[in-house]
Amino acid sequence: MTRTLDTEIAALMARVAQTAILPRYQHLTAGQIANKAVDDVVTVADTDAEALLSEALARLMPEAAIVGEEAASADPAVLDRLGDSLCWIIDPIDGTNNFAAGRPPFGILIALAEHGEMVAGWIYDVLSGRLCSAHRGAGAWVDGERVTARSTGQEPPVAAISLVFADPDRRAVLKERVAPHYTLVDIPRCAAEQYPRIVLGINDVSIFERTLAWDHAAGVLFVNEAGGRAARPDGSAYRVDRHLQPGLIAAASPALFDQMAERLAGM
Repeated sequence: MTRTLDTEIAALMARVAQTAILPRYQHLTAGQIANKAVDDVVTVADTDAEALLSEALARLMPEAAIVGEEAASADPAVLDRLGDSLCWIIDPIDGTNNFAAGRPPFGILIALAEHGEMVAGWIYDVLSGRLCSAHRGAGAWVDGERVTARSTGQEPPVAAISLVFADPDRRAVLKERVAPHYTLVDIPRCAAEQYPRIVLGINDVSIFERTLAWDHAAGVLFVNEAGGRAARPDGSAYRVDRHLQPGLIAAASPALFDQMAERLAGM
């Protein structure tokens, strides 16, 4: 079942990328981009891709609820389905700000949850075709090859810290407590790129303030199944039905997670 599902999802993501996303890349008109919130946009490619993904996933598993980013934006009541017995979670274009600006990275994120816990996740890089996948208890994979999370080996460790959604006071404390102990690098503004970086030895650790299900469900599972650790700063598990709770650490190893969690303690 796992292999069959992976094959179905891989084909679906590639098909949607080719039909709804790539034809619009660097060809969007002003009228095809709208502001959803401060520093957050949506494009015609997002809505078209989500419609295609939702339709196909409904056929693939009719018993599962579907929670897509754009559907939830239009009707927040959709979020009540995140704790259902089975639920597909879709980010049709993760990294929309990058996509709308005509630059990488951006990708498609799909996760499957059971009673609020992730059981499978897929991360597709639209431009390269790289597919990261994970199934609960069955490991993590990149393009069909099993992977184990590895650190950069650098000292101090490499940290990609998103301060976009942190309030000014918290931002100042993060810079004071965390920055001196890490080599800080820019975030890609794209979870579909950030989570693979943690597993593939490019970054050691990341902090996220906003932890919406469509951004993080697939990535958290991918890191954990690869042998890294992604969880709330207090060590509790990330659940999609509690995705409005702020704060998340993802690290290439449990030791790197613990070091960052200790620095954030009491904040």
